[in-house]
Amino acid sequence: MTTEFDLGALLAERGAERYELHAKYLNPQLPRMLHTIGFDKVYERAEGAHFFDADGNDHLDMLAGFGVMGLGRHHPVVRKALHDVLDAGLADLTRFDCQPLPGLLAERLLAHSPHLDRVFFGNSGTEAVETALKFARYATGRPRILYCDHAFHGLTTGSLSVNGEDAFRDGFAPLLPDTAVPLGDLDALARELKKGDVAGLIVEPIQGKGVHEAPPGYLRAAQDLLHRHKALLIADEVQTGLGRTGDFYAYQHEDGVEPDLVCVAKALSGGYVPVGATLGQDWIFRKVYSSMDRVLVHSASFGANAQAMAAGLAVLSVMENEQIVAGVRRTGDLLKSRLTALVDRYELLADVRGRGLMIGIEFGRPSSLKLRGRWTMLQAARKGLFAQMVVVPLLQRHRILTQVSGDHLEVIKLIPPLVVDEADVDRFVTAFTAVMDDAHSGGGLMWDFGKTLIKQAVANR
Repeated sequence: MTTEFDLGALLAERGAERYELHAKYLNPQLPRMLHTIGFDKVYERAEGAHFFDADGNDHLDMLAGFGVMGLGRHHPVVRKALHDVLDAGLADLTRFDCQPLPGLLAERLLAHSPHLDRVFFGNSGTEAVETALKFARYATGRPRILYCDHAFHGLTTGSLSVNGEDAFRDGFAPLLPDTAVPLGDLDALARELKKGDVAGLIVEPIQGKGVHEAPPGYLRAAQDLLHRHKALLIADEVQTGLGRTGDFYAYQHEDGVEPDLVCVAKALSGGYVPVGATLGQDWIFRKVYSSMDRVLVHSASFGANAQAMAAGLAVLSVMENEQIVAGVRRTGDLLKSRLTALVDRYELLADVRGRGLMIGIEFGRPSSLKLRGRWTMLQAARKGLFAQMVVVPLLQRHRILTQVSGDHLEVIKLIPPLVVDEADVDRFVTAFTAVMDDAHSGGGLMWDFGKTLIKQAVANR
């Protein structure tokens, strides 16, 4: 006798096994890592910028699922759009017709970048980057892609080729022909372009790893250099796009910057359905899709599916109707100004940087003898341990979820849902201040936990 599938019953019966199941069947290091730092919590529901555990305690989300939850979790407009598209029973993904939703979403997206003309829809940020790399190489007839030191553009083989972190690349060669240049170094860019084999430069206007912003004027000057050498500017807005930095796209903070290709994903999904998009100029698309024989030369089986398109349309509607970008500017300015005011107060706090609701908090070597010895001990074991020592009590004591901004970095990155409010900002700053007070007291649970991290770091060498 067969029984009807009941998702609720399955979760009720086996949901408590979540960490054991992951350890047995998925990545065995993830539950191990979460247990080590005390992040092996059980969240039962979520709404907006908050999680709730089994006891009803709320946790403030300053991570947004690595930027996916731009509108927070379970926004009612996005939920309704997905219910509506499922109830419509559309003849989706027939592959040999033209459905209306992809065209409508492309139209709405392109309205925010009037110099671009066409869109390819994939399923993720890394697919959006892969598309841009392929299109740039084909359109220019050149093989080499330039990227910036410390960049992150994805982990598939093509996007890994333009990843500026060796730890991700090690063991996966050979990759595409590529060359890294320092972010902001126009002379290095010019030297590479003179070789005549460069298809384009891919750049994050604000790098996710470490939260480093391109210097003022760099993107415009790089664009001019690239075009002079018949190469393309590719803006990776997977994390920075859709309002994250206080403009719809981060490249729009600089006048005159008009990338040839733009990659978006993450927040376009509404947090529900994976979606990626590569926006580009008409001539590039016409060159790639140059004849009917090449109609499927670049495609994705689930690309432009109805659920993803409906989610994207709903997200853009909410952003407009709720004036999300203007809200990001206000809340981001408040958060950054309050954190910047703490830099002179705490010797372990070196810098606060970023735009909108993409903020990096960097820690540095203290001046006092009392703290310097402990800092040196942490650095000798593994760079990045102090930042982890801040992240852990923020969650365990203050129920605030944050992240270290990259491997071996003493930087915390804040990328909360764009709907956080002044009360959330006040809660974070109050909690962060308490953690900093504890760290500067020279004792307490925070430094005891540091010893645990040191032992773990040494054991993993």
